[in-house]
Amino acid sequence: MSLGALDAVGQVLSTALDGVSMSQNAIANNIANVDTPHYRATTVDFQNALKAAIDDGSYAKGSATVKPQVSAENTPVGANGNNVDLSKETLAGMQSQYQYQVLSRAISDRFDRIYQSLSAS
Repeated sequence: MSLGALDAVGQVLSTALDGVSMSQNAIANNIANVDTPHYRATTVDFQNALKAAIDDGSYAKGSATVKPQVSAENTPVGANGNNVDLSKETLAGMQSQYQYQVLSRAISDRFDRIYQSLSAS
């Protein structure tokens, strides 16, 4: 059984974890292409769509659809046409790693509580 199938909180946690994972992939791809001529860095925004779905009650109704937005960054371009900022990507990678750890811990704690409540029954 997936965490998202349990309830609205499980769905939010699962969606957030998927969004962070997508962000990590985009960051890794940007870093891998730091020296590729004419490469345009991308970014993933899932937080706004997730917040909107929470705010409008989509998760509570079971009809939430969160579509992350992948877009090219509008940062200045270097001499080779590449706009990857390695220090920015490194910081974004560290931030997404912390987000992933927090979400993973929240999911683990949630399963522990569910297991304990089922064991106590």
